[in-house]
Amino acid sequence: MKYYSHKDMGHYNHGWLDTYHHFSFADYYDPKRMHYGPLRVVNDDIIDPHKGFGKHPHKDMEIISYVVEGALTHGDSMGHDETVHRGEVQYMSAGTGVYHSEYNHGDDPVRLLQIWVLPDEKDHTPNYGDYRFKWEERVNSWLHLVGKDAPVKVHQDVNFYVTYLEEGNKLSFDLGEDRKMYVVQIEGESEVGDMTFKVRDAIETDESLTFEAKTSSHILVIEMES
Repeated sequence: MKYYSHKDMGHYNHGWLDTYHHFSFADYYDPKRMHYGPLRVVNDDIIDPHKGFGKHPHKDMEIISYVVEGALTHGDSMGHDETVHRGEVQYMSAGTGVYHSEYNHGDDPVRLLQIWVLPDEKDHTPNYGDYRFKWEERVNSWLHLVGKDAPVKVHQDVNFYVTYLEEGNKLSFDLGEDRKMYVVQIEGESEVGDMTFKVRDAIETDESLTFEAKTSSHILVIEMES
C-alpha cells in the first residue's frame, strides 16, 4: 500500500481555479506519477463563481466529473448543455474527438473531481451522459457510480464507488483477486489501519481496506485490474 499526502501533490492557484493534481498534469510533472493502471488524471478543482473552462478539445479519453459542492454546467460540440450538483456525475467518452466546456454559472464556488481514464481502445464514438444519484444511497454504504453493472458505463474495466461515512461508522472495501484500487478522501477524516486519511489524500493498494470515520467522511474508490 502506498499513501500520498495532498501536501505532495501538484497544487496551483490560478485565481479563478484552485486545483490539486494527483498525477502529472499541465504544469505539474512527476515521472513517478504519470498514471495508475488506466487511471491517468485525478484533479481536485475549485472553480470561482461565474468562471470555468471554455470549450477545448479532447480525444481518446473517458472523462468523469464528480461534483462535491455547487453546480457544474457541461456544454459540448454534440449539443449537450446540462448542469449537475453535489454527489452527481457527468461523463464523456471523447473517442474520435469532441469539444466541451465546464462552467460555474452560480454565485458560489464549485468543487469537483475531474477524472480521466484511458479507454480500452482508440476511436470510440463520442458520447456524453450524466446521472443524478440520490445522496442517501451512499450514506454508510458503497454506491456504485461507474462500471459495467453501474448506471455510468465507460470504455474500460474500472469501477467507481463512493460512500459518505457518518462519524464513528466503519466500512470495508473488499478487493477481488488480481484487482487494485485508488482511494481519495474527498471530505472529512478517517482512519485506515494506523493511518489518518485526510482531505485530498490518496491510497494506492491491492489490499482490502477498512475505513473508520473520525468525522463524517466522503470517500471515493476507483477499482481496476491489477
